[in-house]
Amino acid sequence: MHVETSTSGSRTEEEGCVFAELRPHLFDIAYRVLGSTSDAEDVVREVLLHWRDTDRSAVASPAAYLSCTAARLAVDAAESARMRRESYIGPWLPDPVDTATGPGEDLQRAGAVDLALLVVLDELDPTERAACVLREGFAYGDAEIAEILRLSPAGVRTIVDRTLDHLASGPAGQ
Repeated sequence: MHVETSTSGSRTEEEGCVFAELRPHLFDIAYRVLGSTSDAEDVVREVLLHWRDTDRSAVASPAAYLSCTAARLAVDAAESARMRRESYIGPWLPDPVDTATGPGEDLQRAGAVDLALLVVLDELDPTERAACVLREGFAYGDAEIAEILRLSPAGVRTIVDRTLDHLASGPAGQ
């Protein structure tokens, strides 16, 4: 029988606090990639499960690890949703949510993705969307995005440049 000591109990509480502190940031990443509050919440719950099963002694930066996990899971969820999405009559609109309030307020960047941009972002594939959101919305560098998305930094620059050109040209059909 294993008896938990107060040291491991405080370690578990500390790790829970780290996740709770970063939760709004993780939600922001997932929401901006997926455009759905319920899907973003699902991703955040899955990140928590991954975090609980992770050997944290090997994690140098919990914030980087959790952000990377959230981005990868959101991209996977977006690709899965795109593959199973049925033919829908009318434009797809993301769930409206104000990600600039609450505890994650300090994590917001000027020019953050708004509702209109999310509609345009839906035209992009999940990797393009994630690369653009991570760089433009959260100011991640190309090397960090490359590691998260498992691409080369040059590939990330190309994807983001093309994505920004696409976004600058306006919605499809204009």
